[in-house]
Amino acid sequence: MPSPADPGLAPPLSVLLLSASRVVQAVLSGRSLTEALAEHDGKLRPGTQAVSFHAMRYLGWARAVARSLVKRYPHASFEALMLVALSLLRADTAAQSRAQIVLGMPVYAPHIVVDQAVTAASTIPSLAAYKGLLNATLRRFLRERASIEATLVGVPEAQWNHPEWWIQQLSVAYPKQWQQILLAANYPAPLTLRVNRRRTTREAALAAFEAAGMQARAVGEAGIMLTVPRAVTQLPGFADGWWSVQDAGAQLAAPLLQVVDGMRVLDACAAPGGKTAHLLELADVELLALDADPSRLQRVGQNLERLALHSKKVKLATADATDLGAWWDGKPFDAILADVPCTAAGVVRRHPDIRWLRRPADLRRTPALQARIVDALWRVLKPGGRLLYTTCSIFPVEGEGQALAFLQRHTDARRLSAPGQLLPLVANADVEAQHDGFFYALFAKQS
Repeated sequence: MPSPADPGLAPPLSVLLLSASRVVQAVLSGRSLTEALAEHDGKLRPGTQAVSFHAMRYLGWARAVARSLVKRYPHASFEALMLVALSLLRADTAAQSRAQIVLGMPVYAPHIVVDQAVTAASTIPSLAAYKGLLNATLRRFLRERASIEATLVGVPEAQWNHPEWWIQQLSVAYPKQWQQILLAANYPAPLTLRVNRRRTTREAALAAFEAAGMQARAVGEAGIMLTVPRAVTQLPGFADGWWSVQDAGAQLAAPLLQVVDGMRVLDACAAPGGKTAHLLELADVELLALDADPSRLQRVGQNLERLALHSKKVKLATADATDLGAWWDGKPFDAILADVPCTAAGVVRRHPDIRWLRRPADLRRTPALQARIVDALWRVLKPGGRLLYTTCSIFPVEGEGQALAFLQRHTDARRLSAPGQLLPLVANADVEAQHDGFFYALFAKQS
């Protein structure tokens, strides 16, 4: 996450608009924000991330406005640039105010946004011929804003900035809470850390932040939440492995397994390694970190090295968790963490592109994969051992629905106490959600 921008050093808005529009265009073509932003390094990266994240959070509204202004886009890059510019013209809200604090995105006067959008278009041959259309369209919006926005009342995507199918799913699953969930998704998430208690104490870490002039407070058992996020490499204790970046809700996972010294533990879908590290911080265990993606598994190793948690007792393996023959040595595990792939619907405030990249078919595809993974893992768990099923989703089909189906398939499973569904909620328009959305179900294998 970038540090708040220094207005004196920030690139011109025209440059940021153009850069962010390329990122948005990539997302509209099916790529992730993370992948698209990886191509923007150096001084341009923080500003591009701030503007493109903002555009993703208000894409539903911007699209609806654009449809009332333009019948047909002359070029895909024109569409992306106009959507980014419109998102910056949106009226200020509490969530946008939070974005200015968290992402360091300055407030721009409407006429400056229009002028700089036209300047951006002028620099690109494929857009230069349409700069007049862009100018006229954006200025028309400013003139007719009230009447245009009046036509959007009752349009779900424009109001909630999520796909209509997503809104429908949540309204059925959570009839009393769905509006709070959608509202929370447009608040930029705070930077939350988990203290590595093998390297320092939370009290010492908080004192170091205070000495550096950074406001922070304790959350949960080992967490620290920063009032104003900074680049993580600039925070006290980064190089010394004092902490990991981990959402407050995710910090609940490892303690649920109640690992103790000497246990044999499996982290079945380990990358990027936050929960892996937490397990190793809690006890001196023999641990296998498994992941199907070798590049992501490499990150696990790098994180463990920084945290001084790597040892001969820790092994990393690249394999499909369902293919036991590719990785299992025949020795059962005392505890298994199954942080299975999911739609990631619970972390959209950190990854606002997810809502626009997912499709209804994903709610059939991912549950089938999740079931295959946990069924395979159940076979390698010792009698008396514990398996924690978790996802960063808020869709019941990936949560409680999976837990109930698992119990039906495995008569030797006993369900233990666990948080169940954690929802990212806001109490009112001025309070951000304190954690992402997660689901936890804990099972013991009966002898």
